[in-house]
Amino acid sequence: MLEYIRQNIEESVAVKEKLLRDEALIGVLAKVSRLCIDAYQSGSKILICGNGGSASDALHMAGELVGRYQMERRGVAAIALNANAAVMTAISNDYDYENIFSRQVAALGRAGDVLFGISTSGNSANVEKALQEAKKRGIHTVGLTGRRGGKLQAHTEYLLNVPSDSTPRIQEMHILLIHTLCGLIENGLCEQGFWTEERD
Repeated sequence: MLEYIRQNIEESVAVKEKLLRDEALIGVLAKVSRLCIDAYQSGSKILICGNGGSASDALHMAGELVGRYQMERRGVAAIALNANAAVMTAISNDYDYENIFSRQVAALGRAGDVLFGISTSGNSANVEKALQEAKKRGIHTVGLTGRRGGKLQAHTEYLLNVPSDSTPRIQEMHILLIHTLCGLIENGLCEQGFWTEERD
């Protein structure tokens, strides 16, 4: 039991070390933060979607943005598309499960918004369809995946593909990337005086 615990911690640390040395991914994360800051400055919003553990990550990210991450400030607009059970089950029942996110993107998204599609495999069909719908509507697209990127990489402007093939390790790194991104967004908006302007 103790060995299993140590093994999991060691594996997580090893992937974090790979992430730390992945200059390309770090550069993409910086670009994504700039994209989100610019979107908020122009009055746009962030949409996020995923399944299972990735759905939890989407909810987590929306909570950090609408609520707060580390800074006491006014909330910014972020919607987790997997949050509304009534909407999701209605779409699943009337159409099919693959459309649960794309239909919401069509209804809620506007050109200039940013859609985050989260999938450890990169092959979630409903997330892929959401990204395709977003691109048609002039919505920026960001994918969070594992090492291979899967089908999502063909539909994203920016791909954050964690250097691992292990689902638990990928999910752990996704939360790290999300936390880092939320901090960058908060700091960037604060530096640009976003919360001191008369926007309310």
